Amino acid sequence: MVKIRLRRVGSKKRPSYRLVVADARAPRDGAFISIIGHYNPLTDPETVVIDEEKARYWLEQGAQPTDTAARLLAKAGIIEETETRKEKIKADIVTKPKASKKKAKTGVTEEPETSKEEPEASITEELEASEENHKTIKEKA
Repeated sequence: MVKIRLRRVGSKKRPSYRLVVADARAPRDGAFISIIGHYNPLTDPETVVIDEEKARYWLEQGAQPTDTAARLLAKAGIIEETETRKEKIKADIVTKPKASKKKAKTGVTEEPETSKEEPEASITEELEASEENHKTIKEKA
């Protein structure tokens, strides 16, 4: 299977990537078939240069982009962002509400809606069960 993926180039702690077409079995920085672009995450905004003609050719040939490569191709307008990725982004936004800095600095925290007794009860039950297991093991020995 042929993949479109990133190949790391650049020095230590200064990553830069080439967007390459490579066999899925090849190592990350190993053999590749073709270079179709490059990506530099350190610039502001990040630099993405992709040869649209080559990218479309390899996609037509059945090359599968990795998640990051698909994001870069979508950003360049070569492919549409997949529905699963859009759903994943929405799910991350819903599940990870960002706490404001003011609340974090002042120490004000919101109490969860569930009562605190439930987790403590399950923890004590687990401890009692593990103690019983240790007693039975000692008795058998």
